Amino acid sequence: MTNADQRARPDVLLILADDMGFSDIGCYGGEVRTPALDRLAEGGVRMTQFYNTARCSPSRASLLTGLHPHQVGIGILNFDDSPDGYPGNLAEDCATVAEVLGDAGYATYLSGKWHLAVDMDNPNSAWPTRRGFDRFFGTLEGAGSFYQPRTLVRGEENIEHEATAEGWFYTDAISDSAVEFLREHESERPDDPFFMFLSYTAPHWPLHAAEQDIATYANRFDEGWDSLREQRMKRLVESGVISPEWDLSDRDERVPAWADAPHKEWEASRMEVYAAQIDRMDQGIAKVLQQLEDAGRLENTLVVFLSDNGGCAEEMPPESVKEFVGAFVPLKETSRTGGQVVPGNVPGLRPGPEETYQSYGRAWANLSNTPFREYKHWVHEGGISTPFIVHWPAGLQAPAGGLCTTPSQLVDVLPTIADVAGAAYPAQRGGQPIPAPEGRSLLPALRGEADADRDLFWEHEGNCAVRRGRWKLVRKYRHPWELYDIDADRTELHDRASEHPDLVAELESAYERWARRCGVIPRDKVLQIYAERGHGLPEE
Repeated sequence: MTNADQRARPDVLLILADDMGFSDIGCYGGEVRTPALDRLAEGGVRMTQFYNTARCSPSRASLLTGLHPHQVGIGILNFDDSPDGYPGNLAEDCATVAEVLGDAGYATYLSGKWHLAVDMDNPNSAWPTRRGFDRFFGTLEGAGSFYQPRTLVRGEENIEHEATAEGWFYTDAISDSAVEFLREHESERPDDPFFMFLSYTAPHWPLHAAEQDIATYANRFDEGWDSLREQRMKRLVESGVISPEWDLSDRDERVPAWADAPHKEWEASRMEVYAAQIDRMDQGIAKVLQQLEDAGRLENTLVVFLSDNGGCAEEMPPESVKEFVGAFVPLKETSRTGGQVVPGNVPGLRPGPEETYQSYGRAWANLSNTPFREYKHWVHEGGISTPFIVHWPAGLQAPAGGLCTTPSQLVDVLPTIADVAGAAYPAQRGGQPIPAPEGRSLLPALRGEADADRDLFWEHEGNCAVRRGRWKLVRKYRHPWELYDIDADRTELHDRASEHPDLVAELESAYERWARRCGVIPRDKVLQIYAERGHGLPEE
């Protein structure tokens, strides 16, 4: 392949937000100012029915492999429950998008969160540097302080000490490292295309943000969640992202009316900090896009943006936060300056500084997922619906600012990137056969071509769903199946299961066949394993 041929191949920038709801960013109806993402949407295509997999590790596993998370060993999180349960490590018998593109001559970079390895202290086969990424900067665990994160690594070397520098902040470090990788790529491999996975931890808890970013949202959420949900719904309908035929879902019954909510000032401050986290991420994305523009590469870069699951309703009561968070992330008790870290959602204690460790909770997650029901963990629309932006001026061949309504999910991302890059998916890895991707390229749908219906499937923690055309069969763990006509009722307010028992049976049978084929472990068995091995994870 000549240098000219190499330069003609598109670069790829895959951007992932963490625990961000469907309607938080500006171009999906939200209050957060996101000019960089809005610019991508205005010059590209927004998908209105793209789905993730309801949880961080499983979504990443599916995004990077084109397979369902159960097929690659990460059905829940990166916990080792083998041989009876999920091993928690990214499986050897699959190929990552970095491996596929690396074999096709791409340079491959990762800046940010990994969360696909059980052992996060000793380099092993599940680390990004051994799954196709030429260079890696970021964290191996799932969440933690933005001021002093654990498992911070460059390549395969722990560099947690670098976070002690004054002004160091993880979101900025992720963005700046991505820019550094791209500048060095331009210097060292200018004729080669690149794949960059920009994997933010924002806006996952804890609520940490710079004061200047928080200040820009002062009083923005004082109207409360009831009014703001209605306002978002109006903007979503006006933009065409949401059909006017769909009703706004009811406020979660466990959430008080804003008029009756205690601690209003503190409640509003939680959402202000959450918004500031997204704002700072968008500022970093702007830096990365500017680097691509300066290098003359943005026009021929496929940029994809999405979130790994819906808004997160997890609360952090002070009396239980160490037990809750400790199952995932050991808490540091003091800040870099020696101040005491106060764990948990303490009314009156404004989040944001390093000495706090809070979440924004169920009420604001209900706003984040407007207009849908439920949250991260569940596979109702609020748990699995994500904004999905695609920008590629040189190759998309679609009207700028358009909408794509084709139902799609994470397994489609790798086939799309491989299609764009002209990269072949291997039949083997390490001499062993591997399964073909479960999805298909989104390029035809993004270009407005008709796309044949196919079944979409989900399972997480016993929460199950299958979608076939306009119909979605869904249930919570240990609850009966619900059936919704998504074309008429995507907010899942009118259960039609009793009207169509034959369809329920047909879709349930399709789900069971998929679950057996893809290695879904029944939730009751998973909980038994957790109990025996002391993980202490909640059932929901």
